[in-house]
Amino acid sequence: MTLNAIMNTASSGLSAAQTQLRVISDNVSNVNTPGYVRKIADQKTLTGTGIGSGVEIARIRLATDTFLQAASMKAGAESARQAVRYELYDRIQSLFGDPGGDNGFFSQIDSLFSAFAASGENPTSSPSRQDALFKTQALFDEAGRISKQIDAVRQDADARILSAVEKANSLLEQIEGLNLEIARASATKGDSSGAQSAQSALLGELSKLMDVQITQRPIGGVTVRTNGGAMLAGQGVGRISYNPTGTVTSTSAFNEIYVTEPSGQKRALLDGITSGEIKGLVELRDVDAPAAAARLAELVSHVADELNRAHNANTAVPAPNRLTGRNVGQSLETALTGFTGQTTIAVVNASGVIQNRADIVFSGATMTINGVAADPTTFLATLNSQLGGATASFVDGKLSIQAPAGNGISIADPAGVASNKAGRGFSHYFGLNDLVGTDTPAIYDTGLTAASAHGFTAGETMSFRFTDERGARIRDIEVAVPAGGTVGDLLTALNDPITGIGRYGSFSLGADGALNYTGAGNPSPSMSVLDDRTRQVPSGVSVSALFGIGEGTRASRADSFTIRSDIRTSPANLALAQLNLGAAAGSAALTSGDGRGALLLADAGQRTSAFQSAGGAAGGSMSVSRYASELAGDIGGKAAAAKTRAQTADALATEASARQISQEGVNLDEELVLMTTYQQAFNASARMIQAAKDMYDTLLGMV
Repeated sequence: MTLNAIMNTASSGLSAAQTQLRVISDNVSNVNTPGYVRKIADQKTLTGTGIGSGVEIARIRLATDTFLQAASMKAGAESARQAVRYELYDRIQSLFGDPGGDNGFFSQIDSLFSAFAASGENPTSSPSRQDALFKTQALFDEAGRISKQIDAVRQDADARILSAVEKANSLLEQIEGLNLEIARASATKGDSSGAQSAQSALLGELSKLMDVQITQRPIGGVTVRTNGGAMLAGQGVGRISYNPTGTVTSTSAFNEIYVTEPSGQKRALLDGITSGEIKGLVELRDVDAPAAAARLAELVSHVADELNRAHNANTAVPAPNRLTGRNVGQSLETALTGFTGQTTIAVVNASGVIQNRADIVFSGATMTINGVAADPTTFLATLNSQLGGATASFVDGKLSIQAPAGNGISIADPAGVASNKAGRGFSHYFGLNDLVGTDTPAIYDTGLTAASAHGFTAGETMSFRFTDERGARIRDIEVAVPAGGTVGDLLTALNDPITGIGRYGSFSLGADGALNYTGAGNPSPSMSVLDDRTRQVPSGVSVSALFGIGEGTRASRADSFTIRSDIRTSPANLALAQLNLGAAAGSAALTSGDGRGALLLADAGQRTSAFQSAGGAAGGSMSVSRYASELAGDIGGKAAAAKTRAQTADALATEASARQISQEGVNLDEELVLMTTYQQAFNASARMIQAAKDMYDTLLGMV
């Protein structure tokens, strides 16, 4: 080996050792920098004509473990998803208050029925009536408040989705910018470790927003895609776009989140993500919160219905001069068809003595009134002729009965042969003496059959949206009301696989007239109503409102209940007595001290009621009190489960991060050993240079 070769070999060793020491210096100085990945200078042997000629630094790279990095990012994405779901669902749980406390929402239900029991003990007491009414209205006001707050939580989630999308776009732009810097450094064999370290930190932040797939590019840098394959960065930068909904209600339809790839192709983001903050926000907004709202609405709807059932079996003393029912969403002819049993409409004077009465016996599509044959088309005329001065009318879907001046109207069903349609008596079905009112239909067992006239105009349309289990939109479908005028014709049009929703699910009509939707496949797509332009004649009610189509429609009921205005103004109008149909002629059939009706109201919470499926719960026959207990347990259980999932996901993310840091982070002991090694290597190279110099000096001295 020549002296020049020795000098070159020693110089290369000196330069390599200097670079190694500089890398170690960077590592040690960043030992406490979060997310810093230690650098490694890869060293290789130089050869010439098969003979070693020194060393050089081939590249400076990061000590990245791709497996641990992927595992850490995946765990971080799931942790972010579960954390945001728990955070927002815990807010929903807190709206209901402590289930075991005295001031929580569920305790108000028991308090309400207890107040009616107290009224029964002293039916003439105005304070006890006022207390019962106050607690009833307070319950429905609280239900409305909770419903609106759930919508507010959903709106918060929707706004945070936009913030997350904007942050993701910013991260993607930075990642793509670093791709260019890393590629340039790679082409010139420069040090790109700083850019790589910064890019790794950005990828970690991005993965918390949504799970992504990362692959290394041959030219340096990374390619970022969603799990569905949508390009986000690496071949140009993609852009995520989302237009949030302004004011969120239970019936709001949300826009799709799109990814526009660098090529210009537009794809749905939710098709390709399974975790991350965006996924958690979408799940809370579209699944968790609506389920809680739907179950709340189902509960308060049945509280109202059972109170109305009891109140319609009662009467105030003195009886009110006019009874006006609720909008039944049908024509009178359709509403009357299907009744069985008997009911009595009586005109009573101020002393409670019956002046006139109409005993109605129903038999499917016909009836008799005081023995006079009638049918749905002649019902009003026959009833008015038999009531002697009282007037019954049907306008805009509402049945009204008014007594002559100085008298009142009272309705009662004979024991054992009570009128019935869809599980409701005549007065209850039409809501003639409801205690709690609402502007829209709240109970969806309509009593309609396939042969019933639906009353909607042919050509009117309603639009449905179907989404998959990930929340991504599958398709929007518009369905027109068919030319056929029966409920069966409407069902056929809805379920048509070509022009209807038949490819994704089907509607079926229950024996009680409730319209039920069943999705096709497993998992089945979710269905919601985007728009409904149908209007029933004469009621003006839409198809979705009449049958409660879509969970959002059903959830909207929770904030619509209020005590009837005349009762709220005057507690004396609260119906706590019952009409005595067996009273002797000329004797009072109503007495002010009668509190039997109050006991019916007090027992309303224990009466078995048919709850429909809501919020993932199957429903079934149970009492209002039991359903309230189950809902309280369900809300608490889901919140506890969400907390457990969040804690578990966070623990996994912490462990994955710790393992990644252990592999990729800076270990001072290792760096000290390496520093000592390269210091010795530097000294050895320096001594070789000194030895070569001495040999040069000796040779020159010999000349």
